[in-house]
Amino acid sequence: MILALDIGNTNIVIGCSDNGKIRFIERLSTVHTKTELEYALDIKTVLDLYDLKESDFEGCIISSVVPQITTAIKLASEKVFGKDAKIFVLGPGIKTGLNIKMDNPGQIGADLIAAAVAGIDQYPVPMIIFDMGTATTATVIDSEKQFIGGMILPGVGTALDALTSRASQLSGIAIEAPKRVIGKNTIDCMKSGVLYSNAGAVDGIIDRIEEELGEKTTVIATGGLAKKIVPYCKKEVILDDDLLLKGLLLIYEKNV
Repeated sequence: MILALDIGNTNIVIGCSDNGKIRFIERLSTVHTKTELEYALDIKTVLDLYDLKESDFEGCIISSVVPQITTAIKLASEKVFGKDAKIFVLGPGIKTGLNIKMDNPGQIGADLIAAAVAGIDQYPVPMIIFDMGTATTATVIDSEKQFIGGMILPGVGTALDALTSRASQLSGIAIEAPKRVIGKNTIDCMKSGVLYSNAGAVDGIIDRIEEELGEKTTVIATGGLAKKIVPYCKKEVILDDDLLLKGLLLIYEKNV
């Protein structure tokens, strides 16, 4: 088995692959002040929940957009699996097989690279991959399977937090669908605005990217908030919660 860890700004996603099949996916909060020992205990607890032993694993792969805790997670993984285990951190020197056509490939987040690797492996190109987390990103893969660029916009929760923190009469709300598009009270107006503005943004971005490419695309959405938004999009969008972890596992296989 292989363990994959994706360190995001809000959550750390932990997934286990057993002979190519995802056995579980869990999320931990990203806490900058935790020590490597505390993260090691977190990883061990997740394994214990599924009655798995450290010896069941041949290694793990880590992607991170939070450099401050990447080393702590790597050292935590070594504590759990041993220093002789195969532990990879997605970054310079790691084989991905991805052809990146960007001004500065080194600026691309490891999560975007992993998602792109899985997208190319499993879906027709050209494609757009939306990753909806703290930020919402759109990655564009052209018909030659090249990573050619994309967009970054405020995430669903980030935008909502900004709205409620700056408007004293608006209290925090859950990200869920109201009964109708046209809200009849403040809470429903906010719910409608959050959901449909983000769904509309996805639809509009797809139109503009396809217009620039001059061809239709396969559209995939992943990330913690994708399932909240995708049902309200008018465009056809494939929801794939496991995309990033699939990509990490593919990259692991390229490097063993």
